[in-house]
Amino acid sequence: MKQKIFKTLRRSQPRNPYYQGPASDHFDGVRFFSPVQAVDKRPGDVLRWQKERKPTPWPQSFPSPFQDKPPATVPGLRSVLIGHASFLIQVAGLNILTDPVFSERASPLAFAGPKRVNSPGIALKDLPPIHAVLITHNHYDHLNLKALGRIWREHRPRLIAPLGNGTIIRSWYPEMDVESGDWGEGIDLGNGVSVHFTPAYHWSARGVRDRRMALWCAYVLTTPSGVIYHVGDTGFGDGKIFHDVRERFGAPRLAHLPIGAYELRWFMAPQHMNPEDAVKAFRLLGAEQALGHHWGTFRLTDEGVHEPPQALAEALRQAEILHERFRALRPGEAFEPHL
Repeated sequence: MKQKIFKTLRRSQPRNPYYQGPASDHFDGVRFFSPVQAVDKRPGDVLRWQKERKPTPWPQSFPSPFQDKPPATVPGLRSVLIGHASFLIQVAGLNILTDPVFSERASPLAFAGPKRVNSPGIALKDLPPIHAVLITHNHYDHLNLKALGRIWREHRPRLIAPLGNGTIIRSWYPEMDVESGDWGEGIDLGNGVSVHFTPAYHWSARGVRDRRMALWCAYVLTTPSGVIYHVGDTGFGDGKIFHDVRERFGAPRLAHLPIGAYELRWFMAPQHMNPEDAVKAFRLLGAEQALGHHWGTFRLTDEGVHEPPQALAEALRQAEILHERFRALRPGEAFEPHL
């Protein structure tokens, strides 16, 4: 009888369809987790959020004044916001995309979900030869499989993603070779550039039954032009992840930090920084320059479309940091450091 009960319980245990590997300090054998991050929201939290939220209306269109046509190669460093968390980083002769999303909606559905309010700041047809694509996690506003397929067909880049995400990508495109890594690991991209998987305070899901079954991350790029730190999504938490980046790699020359999708604060704080948090992260990193993203393209939360850059300006003023050192970018806007 006991054996029968044990077998029934074993069959009822959830199975991770994306990744099977040994347990670690951030993987329990089925789900990934951040040791210092709050647990998943309970149904009561979601109901409270729905009851308390007072979303500020967004415009149907919020076009950017910028549209970039990047050069084929850059010997130094150039970074352009395509939109949301999608960047083109050009460094040491390499062209690297982060979380390339070109779809009209950040959603599994073509007719519903957050709708883009501005065009990509670089058109797909205007991309230079792409050498690598970095995926931070599998949410629909960061992993756009159709766009990834087109980029693969036209450029054949190296695809880099944290553990489990390669299975998701190959379920659509079995021919794609995805190089996966865990927090603390790194991959050599050539030309003196390496990419390193670092922790973020976030989560993952593509559906309702796969929460935290694929890993999420931020990236550090060590390059001849300095350290570049790219965060797709994260909460501030205890700030340790930013302190640790500086301790391990040195102060970044450039940091891409999210500044949007943060209201209601009590609900969003564990997984999304607000501008005040982003400024605290900037100071912990000791970064020379920061670029604010993850705002003004897809409406995901309750703050107005103009609020993140306004709140960023106030947070910088309070911290006595020159606003030029932390710019809230619009799609198509480029950053090129002075030599």
